[in-house]
Amino acid sequence: MQIRIYYEDTDCGGIVYHTNYIKYCERARSEVFFRVGELPSSGTCGFVVSALEAKFLGFARLGDVLWVQTQMRKLGRVQILLRQRIYVLPTQTNRPQGLNDLPNLQNLASPQPKDFGESLGQTLMQERCVFDALVRMGYVDVATQNPAQIPQKFIDLLTLLPRDS
Repeated sequence: MQIRIYYEDTDCGGIVYHTNYIKYCERARSEVFFRVGELPSSGTCGFVVSALEAKFLGFARLGDVLWVQTQMRKLGRVQILLRQRIYVLPTQTNRPQGLNDLPNLQNLASPQPKDFGESLGQTLMQERCVFDALVRMGYVDVATQNPAQIPQKFIDLLTLLPRDS
């Protein structure tokens, strides 16, 4: 999922406020469901974050365009483990010299951009990763506060996410 950084996302120095990275990951997780016309809940049950391990590897600035990558690490009957990374994408104003011939980066709503050359894409993504998180989520009946089985339609959808190796 692609996100542009606006003034409201930054601190007085023009750097993204650290908690916003977690919000961007939440938006990307929700978007997995929204894209197919679903909500990430059913009846009184829904996903809740039970653990989050986050690494802040750099920072984004006002005007940057970010790409939030969501990958499946483990899919169980009542919980999932996702890896989410946030990358600063090259734009006309922040591209390193010599990279102006990169493919159009405005079409990166898909989980894995298909227009990146494999080696160039991997190199660029590794260099520009600013946030890396492992997110453990349980599926819970919020009325009883007990774990619930993830519905099959959600499992089918979640299996479409790229796998984290």
